Amino acid sequence: MEDVLDVYQRSHDPQRPVVCVDETSKQLVAHTRAPTPAEPGHLASEDDEYKRCGVANIFMATEPMVGTCVTKVTERRACDDFAYFVQYLCDVTYRDAESLVLVLDNLSTHSVASLYGAFAPAEARRLTKKLEIHFTPKHGSWLNMAEIALSILSRQCLDRRIASIAELTTEVAAWQARHNADPAPVCWRFTTDDARIKLRRLYPSREA
Repeated sequence: MEDVLDVYQRSHDPQRPVVCVDETSKQLVAHTRAPTPAEPGHLASEDDEYKRCGVANIFMATEPMVGTCVTKVTERRACDDFAYFVQYLCDVTYRDAESLVLVLDNLSTHSVASLYGAFAPAEARRLTKKLEIHFTPKHGSWLNMAEIALSILSRQCLDRRIASIAELTTEVAAWQARHNADPAPVCWRFTTDDARIKLRRLYPSREA
């Protein structure tokens, strides 16, 4: 925990950006009857009945000191999907950075092994050399600020029926464009000193 909190206290450095990465699932749901649009004197309405169309995954990378986000919709959240998302961050979004400081939770796919499973050894090594990885502790995924961005995405974009991956991809891309047009840096106030006071019960006890 203190390791992640110390990372959040660093000054912004475009050559070593701090980027939080997480993912969430989205149940794809289709209408069985066309919704009724709003008209004078009547609210819009939709039938309670719906059709399940599978589940999609949304990767989220956010640079909290800047406020921008990068998203990618995939069919799965497997090791290869994570590896290709990290490659995109390294080679496209942050291609000019010397290194990428990643904050991740302890999901099994969030590992260097995923890179070696998806790419040839030389490519996997090239990517790992650009990464500085910091993991949140067990039961401490709330320390990953990508969860804040995913919460905003869920409230503003995902809280409705979306029937297909193609539709989800379009909607998430539109949300990302709007979000990045006016980014708001995250003001993270919880520090290591705060943790040692507020979470002192989690620290090992020491006899005087």
